[in-house]
Amino acid sequence: MKLVAKFNLVLVGVCSIGLAIAGYLSYNILQKNAREEVVQHAGMMMEAALAIRSYTVGEIRPLLKLQMTRTFLPQTVPAYAATQSFDKLRKNHPEYSYKEATLNPTNLRDRAADWEADIVQSFRNNPDEAQLIGQRDTPTGSSLYLARPITIKNAGCLACHSTVEAAPKTMLEKYGEANGFGWKMNETIGAQIVSVPMAYPIEKAQKAFITFMGSLAGIFLFIIIVLNVMLRAIVIRPVTRMAEISDQISMGNMDADEFKESGNDEISVLGSAFNRMRRSLEKAMNMLEDQETRLL
Repeated sequence: MKLVAKFNLVLVGVCSIGLAIAGYLSYNILQKNAREEVVQHAGMMMEAALAIRSYTVGEIRPLLKLQMTRTFLPQTVPAYAATQSFDKLRKNHPEYSYKEATLNPTNLRDRAADWEADIVQSFRNNPDEAQLIGQRDTPTGSSLYLARPITIKNAGCLACHSTVEAAPKTMLEKYGEANGFGWKMNETIGAQIVSVPMAYPIEKAQKAFITFMGSLAGIFLFIIIVLNVMLRAIVIRPVTRMAEISDQISMGNMDADEFKESGNDEISVLGSAFNRMRRSLEKAMNMLEDQETRLL
């Protein structure tokens, strides 16, 4: 195997290992960044929901207090206000969702699905857990969810949800007496759950990964080409020239040109030594010829 082939074999192997390591690290970093981006979006949506709830309690409910004595207005319920606001968002972004999933809700649209009930149960089993982040597969692709517990901390909530007898008649007329009662103080009755699709961030991460790896492969290819050119110019060509001169001398052609060395690198030092050896050999051959001539 020629020197160039050996050199390229080692170089390609090293570059391949470097490309594999860089690909593994960059893929994991980009995927991690994509997940963090989704978590950030989910967190912003959750904060928006909390802001809507706070606004409803602080400013909307007091304005409708008188009307509530005549008819129940769900607009005064923080969960209803937050859910309705996000339903408007879902008209343009149906893959995003927000739900105040409850095990025993007054409004049946808030009833927790099986996977949501598991999240609520996890909060009930772990009272100190403030937040859950996870992924689940949906018909539109992978979706990340961020969940926070809904725990009864305000005694005012029990005015509507403790017993049927204590609940406002206007609320019973709208939702009936079958659901949404029996809540207790400090009980986790549900969870706020924001779901954000991961398809777009992951697609961005994959495009960035392909671009990065393509660029890195191009750089490695450029380096290989440059090193091959340098190897041929600095090493292969001088060594090949020395081999040609040596071959001519070995066949008795002592008139072959000397190797032209320049500079002070290792190849030049080798060329200088080669020329000295050639001169020494030439002098030795001349001395032998003179001795033979005398003998004759």
